[in-house]
Amino acid sequence: MSAYRSDLLLCGGTGCHASGSQEVKRILQQELARLKLDQEIRVIETGCNGFCAQGPLMIVQPEGIFYQKLKPEDIPHLVEEHFLKGRPVKKLFYKVPASAETIPSMEDIPFYSKQKLIVLRNRGVIDPESIDEYIARDGYMGASKALLEMTPEQITEEVKKSGLRGRGGAGFPTGMKWEFARKSTGEVKYVLCNADEGDPGAFMDRSVLEADPHAVLEGMLIAAKAIGAHQGYIYCRAEYPLAVKRLNLGIKAAREYGLLGEDILGSGFRFDIEVYQGAGAFVCGEETALMHSIEGKRGMPRPRPPFPAQQGLWRKPTVLNNVETYANIAQIITNGGDWYASIGTATSKGTKVFALTGAVSNIGLVEVPMGTSLRSIIFDIGGGIPKKRKFKAVQLGGPSGGCVPEEFIDTPVDYESIVKVGAIMGSGGMIVMDDRTCMVDMARFFMDFIQDESCGKCTPCREGTRRMLEILERITHGQGEPSDLDLLRELSTMIKESALCGLGQTGPNPVLSTMQYFMDEYKAHILEKRCPAKRCAALVKFEVDQEKCKKCGICFKNCPAGAIQWEKKQPAFIVKEKCIKCLSCIGNCPSDAID
Repeated sequence: MSAYRSDLLLCGGTGCHASGSQEVKRILQQELARLKLDQEIRVIETGCNGFCAQGPLMIVQPEGIFYQKLKPEDIPHLVEEHFLKGRPVKKLFYKVPASAETIPSMEDIPFYSKQKLIVLRNRGVIDPESIDEYIARDGYMGASKALLEMTPEQITEEVKKSGLRGRGGAGFPTGMKWEFARKSTGEVKYVLCNADEGDPGAFMDRSVLEADPHAVLEGMLIAAKAIGAHQGYIYCRAEYPLAVKRLNLGIKAAREYGLLGEDILGSGFRFDIEVYQGAGAFVCGEETALMHSIEGKRGMPRPRPPFPAQQGLWRKPTVLNNVETYANIAQIITNGGDWYASIGTATSKGTKVFALTGAVSNIGLVEVPMGTSLRSIIFDIGGGIPKKRKFKAVQLGGPSGGCVPEEFIDTPVDYESIVKVGAIMGSGGMIVMDDRTCMVDMARFFMDFIQDESCGKCTPCREGTRRMLEILERITHGQGEPSDLDLLRELSTMIKESALCGLGQTGPNPVLSTMQYFMDEYKAHILEKRCPAKRCAALVKFEVDQEKCKKCGICFKNCPAGAIQWEKKQPAFIVKEKCIKCLSCIGNCPSDAID
């Protein structure tokens, strides 16, 4: 129990840092000291709290009062009113209609109340740089049980019983992978953690590492005991400096506590971990390319078999799982495989973490049981589509995934159901799109990403994705031809069947899924030279429909080039000679009056 009267849990993930939480923290500490409250109230910087759209966030414990969107200028008034005079500041509350007469807590907010936390159980409630706070919440209990009470075979069986499948995208059974590595011969084995998160819009692994690094370290320690490894590596993107910092602090603290190193907990077992920083190549998320990178080679995939469980890092038996997978392990060992298997569906057990982004009100980090519908995630937790726009599609699985249209919004999120509608689970990126999204341009964006990130080793991926990108660029510039559609399909099939690794094999998915569900948009671009969503600048006239115009002047106020003429109570007019086709007017017009 804290010796302080109150603990102020201030979100300190990368997202909240970007929105000013560090300055909020500085002024909080300054004001508490000024009013001589710093001896009874302390500020604790946590990791990501999940509700990124409302950051910076702060929870006041033990009351559980939830403050949102804090600004440095709010803090002097907040400290004096709440912590000196005992009057919580209502204007900084999250607005919950059902709690209009009470002080809302996290349990009152639909974004939080409809989630189930296993991986994210410590988010926003502990100091991620304090091993003591992790231990106080049953941290390293799973590792203690695994090292002192269980054999490697028993650990593997418990993980198999849980039904946990790899959360990095492929969904391969984790326990089976561990068993293959355990049975492989060799005195030297390795445990690797893939934290090379590169999907556009994805921030699941980064947030877990920033908020709860010891959960990953503990999971890797248990995996090491299961397969007989004595060295581990966490391959983390160098673009995640806060995650790297907290990982290194966690490793140092674990060594000092005897939880890494020699004779861990007196068990006679030894294991240590190092952080290896990747240089940002998306292809290094592929397991064999990642291993080549750690070995000091260029990050390029190699053919399989042999699989890493037999010949992985430096050709030694290796287990590689991603951040989220390891963060589940300690809970499975502590609570039992049957407990974990009771959550989710028959074939997809447990929970899944998603980075919910795009055209959705509640952008943030979401953890739900497998089998939860897309509708529930987007509308019940995500708060639906802002500005009264219409839901159009959701992109799942990043560049390797596909777009799921509105007609399948009730699809349960599990490995099998998502594949049936043309997408993949992936690592957990979920990008919501409204009716202003051009699906052809969306496919072009993802193909541009894939082409840019191709390692170039195999011709189908290197050249095939380039040709697909050229076709999509022609279509979005109004130069497409009907034969381009057949060529896109032919190239997609060829790349999927002949590319060396998963990047190329799944790269055409965004194109194929958008062609399957939004062919009318492709035809409008090619046959009518028109972009229905008004996002392809080359196909927009940039003219104001005088009848639709509400004469509000919003387009005039938001035009960066001064290309719009408008007077009060008069419709707007676009001077084409000045127009830079930035689409700002279209994005801001409340009546869709611009074409």
